Amino acid sequence: MTLRDHLAAAVQTLRVAGVPSPEVDARALVLRALNLSTTAFLLRGSAEVAGADAERLAELLGQRAARVPLQHLLGMVDWGGVQLRVDGRALIPRPETEWLLHLALADLEGVTVPRVVDVGTGTGALALGVKATRPDAEVLGVDLSCEALALAGENAALNGLDVAFVESDLLTDMPGPFDLILANLPYLPDADRAYAEPEVKHDPDLALYSGPDGLTLARRLIPQAHAALAPVGLLWLELDPRNAPAYAAELRSQGWAATLHADLTGRERFVRAERWPSP
Repeated sequence: MTLRDHLAAAVQTLRVAGVPSPEVDARALVLRALNLSTTAFLLRGSAEVAGADAERLAELLGQRAARVPLQHLLGMVDWGGVQLRVDGRALIPRPETEWLLHLALADLEGVTVPRVVDVGTGTGALALGVKATRPDAEVLGVDLSCEALALAGENAALNGLDVAFVESDLLTDMPGPFDLILANLPYLPDADRAYAEPEVKHDPDLALYSGPDGLTLARRLIPQAHAALAPVGLLWLELDPRNAPAYAAELRSQGWAATLHADLTGRERFVRAERWPSP
């Protein structure tokens, strides 16, 4: 079979398996299995593929057809200006969270040597994204999972970024004050487990679900964030569009100035909060 034939067969295999984007995933796995660039693929489309190369491709396709996440099979993702190793130790960084990084970084403009903490850091994505853009920042990532922290440390080394990763239950005993607290905590209601896509089941439960309405951890963070923020510091969170408005309302009821911000699809997913209402 030629390379093009293998690609066509791969697309069909993934389509039958119910993979949401069979064409995109098939091409990515062909390139991965054969260690090809897109240009090399175009130049070698009529070349025969057999032996160890074909076996490698078949193995990857079998795993993807079994709904192992594409990112786990590729092993790496480009995210927020950094390269991240991804595996089952932490949540796969979502594209939506890159917009949270963009919004939060805009608030750091004009802040000299900001202190930033990423709560529930997982792969270290947000912490490393901040450090890559603002080398002057002092950045800390915290997580309850030792496995996630190990992965985050590997990603810091991979990108040559000086970010400290510490085990902590949210901000318990974390020394403030911080100019910016970022949090992409578990935010799905527990009932969502029953309807999760097969790929989602490869993410750690600890990184996904947070009580009946998905806000258990985010609520616990409120008093801790209040104590840890600098007087003009900011709290930015990513939540589920179903519960972000309710969380913003709870913050306001506790004396915070909180606003909702949409993701790139227009859904109100992000909450920006200040310790004290602006004058």
